[in-house]
Amino acid sequence: MSDSALPESDRAPGAPHPRETPTLIGQEAAQTAFLEAFNSGRLHHAWLITGPRGVGKATLAWRIARFLLATPPADAGDGLFGEALPAAAPQTLEIDPDHPVSRRIEAMSEPGLFLLRRPYDEKAKRLKTQITVDEVRRLKGFFALSSADGGHRVVIVDAADEMNVSAANALLKLLEEPPAQTTLLLVSHQPSHLLPTIRSRCRELRLAALDGPNMAQALSLAGVDSEAANTAALAELSAGSVGEALRLVNLDGLTLYAELIAIMGTLPDLDRGRALRLAESVTGRAADDRYALLLSLLDLALSRIARTGATGQPPVIEAAPDEARILLRLAPSPHAARSWAEIAQTVGARVRHGRAVNLDPAALILDTLLKLRSTAADLARQHGPT
Repeated sequence: MSDSALPESDRAPGAPHPRETPTLIGQEAAQTAFLEAFNSGRLHHAWLITGPRGVGKATLAWRIARFLLATPPADAGDGLFGEALPAAAPQTLEIDPDHPVSRRIEAMSEPGLFLLRRPYDEKAKRLKTQITVDEVRRLKGFFALSSADGGHRVVIVDAADEMNVSAANALLKLLEEPPAQTTLLLVSHQPSHLLPTIRSRCRELRLAALDGPNMAQALSLAGVDSEAANTAALAELSAGSVGEALRLVNLDGLTLYAELIAIMGTLPDLDRGRALRLAESVTGRAADDRYALLLSLLDLALSRIARTGATGQPPVIEAAPDEARILLRLAPSPHAARSWAEIAQTVGARVRHGRAVNLDPAALILDTLLKLRSTAADLARQHGPT
């Protein structure tokens, strides 16, 4: 298998790689903050790029890398008598795709850039589960080779959460004594899991979830027909994450969620035939991704039910037909909300155990729906029909 055909740990399924994404949608505040630091001449050596999965963190890291490697320093250029002329302060991170740096980065041949990510294990024929210390040690060779040209160097770590303890400690030493003219960009989905000493040595850029209009624009850039797709529902279920929205699109997640809500709408009786068909639709090795998606949608549906009961209001945006009415009927009160929140925790634990012991997917889904039927029946007995 050629290097170009190997799976990449930092590429979302069904989406272009972040280095190939030309535009970053809805993250103007983070881009402006970085530009202001650059133009002030006080550019921090390490940046922690945080936010939910799929909102553009890696895309921003690659945009910053192109910008730093293609933009001359502030004192570049000589005047008539050899004096340094100040460069005009750049107002955008945009770099022409035909710029040599852009071309080299797209081809993964830029000598001033190092990408630290989970590698492909040739022996096991799969991606490693962690970034190991051996990967971090490769930085020593990168700095030795790239120091000859005297230019800027950039290191992207995607994702920093995936470093094991030894790798994190090795990177910490680099953060404590960074090489000259080097910027480190750490992508993190869960910064609380990082070493506090790593977080304290980085400046944070926090990215926000995308709203409906920005989601539509981002999906369009990713090749999704935004007119045909229900972008409002996708933004709602994905919590503003483009990566998660793409997973929903590729696996027909909106239809799956609509069917799940419709089945919940039959509680406490439960349409067993319909429930069984749903459970059987996620069986088989080819359906692994759909099975994982259904489990996450089930957890999401329970949280939306509980939140409806706690607030007395269904979600503003319905992600499935008749969802608001169904959620209000299932959780008409704060007491009902507590019951659904408790069953959500119980179901979550059962699902994690079931997956750990490789329980049959259909059996696990059907058992979960029967648990929900019991909860709905208990609420009906206590407070009348839901």
